[in-house]
Amino acid sequence: MSAPNTLGIDFGTSNSAAGIAVNGHPWLVELEPGEKTLPTAVFFEEQPRRMRIGASATQALIAGEEGRFMRALKSLLGTPLLREERRLNGERINFVEIIARFLREVKTRAETATYQEFTHALSGRPVRFHSKDDARNAQAEIDLRDCYLAAGFQDVQFMFEPEAAARATVPDEGLGLIVDIGGGTSDFSLFRQENSGETAILASYGIRIGGTDFDRRLSIDHVMPLLGRGTAIRNAFGLGTLPAPARIFNDLATWQMIPFLYAADSRHKARDLASNAVEPAKLARLVATLEDELGHDIAFAVERGKIQSNQPDHPAPRIDLKELERGLIVPLTAEIVQTSLATQVDEIAAGAAETLALAGISTDQVDRVVLVGGSSLMSVIDQRMRQLFPKAKVHKENALTAVADGLAISAATAFS
Repeated sequence: MSAPNTLGIDFGTSNSAAGIAVNGHPWLVELEPGEKTLPTAVFFEEQPRRMRIGASATQALIAGEEGRFMRALKSLLGTPLLREERRLNGERINFVEIIARFLREVKTRAETATYQEFTHALSGRPVRFHSKDDARNAQAEIDLRDCYLAAGFQDVQFMFEPEAAARATVPDEGLGLIVDIGGGTSDFSLFRQENSGETAILASYGIRIGGTDFDRRLSIDHVMPLLGRGTAIRNAFGLGTLPAPARIFNDLATWQMIPFLYAADSRHKARDLASNAVEPAKLARLVATLEDELGHDIAFAVERGKIQSNQPDHPAPRIDLKELERGLIVPLTAEIVQTSLATQVDEIAAGAAETLALAGISTDQVDRVVLVGGSSLMSVIDQRMRQLFPKAKVHKENALTAVADGLAISAATAFS
């Protein structure tokens, strides 16, 4: 019996990709013209009622079109929010169906590009969807499987994302460590490789920290104070003040939580805080953000600032909040970023060290470190990995597509 047509899919928090093996080499589908990666974003238009994905979804948000934008959907896997129904464009829908529609479109575009039908999928998955919750980890894979089946695949198998990346490395004898920092998780795989390319995975480990957590930390530290986070609110029932409640600001700094803040109760809470604020101008910005639905504009501004800060030749890295208020700018130098992200970088370094501990390997035995995922290219990560593995060569040539390449190579035999 021949193996079924299987599509390798890297469904990521920030970006997704899909591919197959051609003569033993990965071939990634152009999911958008000229692009082998697709932003994992959706936009529900109000008129006409349809769901747009990828760059088209982001363009709709930037253009100010009427509708609802969503990103970082993968982070909802394993949480109760995933199966809660909400009304969008006049229909009751949950996030299983939203993710399924995204995957269905990926499937359709791959079939159009390859002139074949894909009945099965080999999907990447983080080593741990949730760092310390085994029940949520198990539920997250169940959730993702349900999304694939709802998208029209007959069956799906999963492969740890860093293990997929290891399969796509250029053969080089010795010990290697994959450091895969995606949008929502950081995953590590220690592997031994022969010159022939034969690869043995020695240990894998993962934590729930990724690029969107970097964005969140930068936003909480440097943007949310401008909207009133930490400022004093007068007690409406007596004397004295209390700090503004942190939750609304923390949610506003979190990609996947932003759409939930556009409800009437959140807007009412913001107006109430503004009316009792010692610094009402700051809380007025929070009110404007929720009423004008500018949360994602702010999040994109933070992301752009983070990218600028990672460019040594950029003259003035900054978070430009012009969509909220003209001239409202937050300087964001590399030093500021390093200070804000110190805790997250420490946890990622600890995750890498734990991976080696699981295999009984010391840091000076590692011959190479392979950086995978867009956030692995942050200078703070590169520097820490070089400090942690002083004898290892650091590779980052294929950082953006290594997981997808490995899944494409492995898809051909996933169901054999």
